[in-house]
Order: sequence, then C-alpha cells, then structure tokens
Amino acid sequence: MAFAPHPSLGDSSTDATAFIAGLSDQAIASLTTPGISREEREARARALLNDYFAVQAIAQFVLGRYWRTASAEERAEYLRLFEQLIVVTYVDRFSRYSGERLRVINAVADADSGDVTVNSEITRPAGAPVQVGWRIRRMPPSLKIIDVVVEGVSMGQTQRSDFASVIRNNGGTMTALLDEMRRRVQQPT
Repeated sequence: MAFAPHPSLGDSSTDATAFIAGLSDQAIASLTTPGISREEREARARALLNDYFAVQAIAQFVLGRYWRTASAEERAEYLRLFEQLIVVTYVDRFSRYSGERLRVINAVADADSGDVTVNSEITRPAGAPVQVGWRIRRMPPSLKIIDVVVEGVSMGQTQRSDFASVIRNNGGTMTALLDEMRRRVQQPT
C-alpha cells in the first residue's frame, strides 16, 4: 500500500498538526482493514513507522549510554529488534480497534529546540478520552515523531528506564536486553 507524502516543511505548527492528522487517518485505514493477513498488517505498520517516526534516533535515545558501549553487531540487532517490537506491539493494539478516533487539540512550538508538540486526545466509544502529545522534529526532508507522551508519561523515557533496568540487572551487558527483546517480539503485549 502506498502512503501519501508528508506535508511540506514550513515554519508553522500547522504542518505538524496536519502530519499527525495524516498519520491517524492512514493508521486507521491501513491497519484496521478487514481480511488482511498479519504479515500484510505488519508490513503496513512498518511502513507507517518508518515514514512517520525517527526510529533510529528514538532507538538510540532509549538505549542511552549503552549505545556507545554496544558493539556494531549488538547495535544492528538492537535496531532490528526495536523496530520489530514496535511493529508487533502496535499491530496487536490495532487488531483490537473499536472505533477510537484521534482529535488534534493544538500544536505548541518550542522556541529553544525547534520541536513542535501536537496535543491530541483519543476518543473512545466507552471511557474517558486519552491525552496524547506527539513531539515532532524537522528532519529533512520531512517531519518525524521523536516521542509520544501518553497522559503525561513519555514513552521514550519509560522504555529507556525499562531497557536500562534490564541491562543493569544483568551485568551491564547488551546480551540480556537483546534476549528480552527477542522474547517480547515473540510474545507481544
């Protein structure tokens, strides 16, 4: 499935708002299509992930100081597993889709970093809306999501803490983290 190009890079928060609205529309349209195979759903999720998210930058941030000490082989496997973990997690979440919609509330530019945070809420048929902030950065030639904040909690920071804990509790090496990531890829949440 081909995806529409990103909005052009302008100087306003309008581009970031359109970018998130486009992601929402494309994710719902492509990942909730009835009758497609899991393999096709994963391929579509991977395309969306790489089109809209700064996957390598997020992965490096999440690994933190351990990125510098990992070998080239460990980094390569980590990046592959990181992407796969995100894909299988969100394919499973979208398989339980029940009419949720994303509504963009506003966009706030950070003068210091140049990033824009698009504030939104996910409305659900039952239950209170979930507040979600999307931190967007210009990474020519397009915009990219660098963090998602759900109900005030940074997903990047949460995963960073989780991964660092696995490494620290297992002798400070990447081996345990890679083993854990392989396990999670096989048994997504």
